[in-house]
Amino acid sequence: MASLCALLLALCTPLRADEITIFAASSLKTALDTASKDFEEQTGHNLTLVYAGSSALARQIAQGAPADLFLSANPGWMDVLESENRLAPGTRRDLLSNQLVLISHDAGAPIALNDQTDLATLLGGGRLATALVDAVPAGIYAKAALQNLHLWDQAEPRLAQAKNVRAALALVQTGAAPLGITYATDAHAAGNSVHIRATFPAASHPPIIYPAAALANGNVAGARAFLAYLSTPPAQAAFTAEGFALLPAPGDT
Repeated sequence: MASLCALLLALCTPLRADEITIFAASSLKTALDTASKDFEEQTGHNLTLVYAGSSALARQIAQGAPADLFLSANPGWMDVLESENRLAPGTRRDLLSNQLVLISHDAGAPIALNDQTDLATLLGGGRLATALVDAVPAGIYAKAALQNLHLWDQAEPRLAQAKNVRAALALVQTGAAPLGITYATDAHAAGNSVHIRATFPAASHPPIIYPAAALANGNVAGARAFLAYLSTPPAQAAFTAEGFALLPAPGDT
């Protein structure tokens, strides 16, 4: 009940401005585009959505880029901003979770992922598409999973690293890379242009968590209102339709 009251209060509180700028991880694009359109129609406020890798967005925020709300694909980059006191106090929350999958351009049988997997044969001389493995969350998770499955030594020299997970997805969609590692939600958004061949074991990488927070130097009231809207049934339906798992809002049990 307390969380519901807070949600209604945030949605009904007049915004300081009718422009809200949201920096969001690329993997959120399909679901967030839907949720933002619904929010604009209900409130009359205008949202500007900027999508990129979480690392690039966090660096831009740290350098003073004008943003009101940040949605990251991992806690690490949010931690960086929090350590620099760039988050509005009390607004950070974990919003969603996801899965990591191995996708292919061509259809094929399921692939067993373990220390016996022959990536070289599967790639057939091609590359394994990932987001940047030392900066972008999807790439960081991919590297951790490959290391834990003892496949990193095979994979590293065959990587095609892209600036974000949607760019890695595009490499597989176009056939530029026969295989890639993305989130399950990106594969879902791609429809029949890619095929999920395996899901990485959850224990092979850190939990894929999407935190969100208003930014201290931005339109905090506007960011709070949209963040509250993301806990409403229509917004949550947009996320679950793309394959995200919902995490409980603060105060929910």
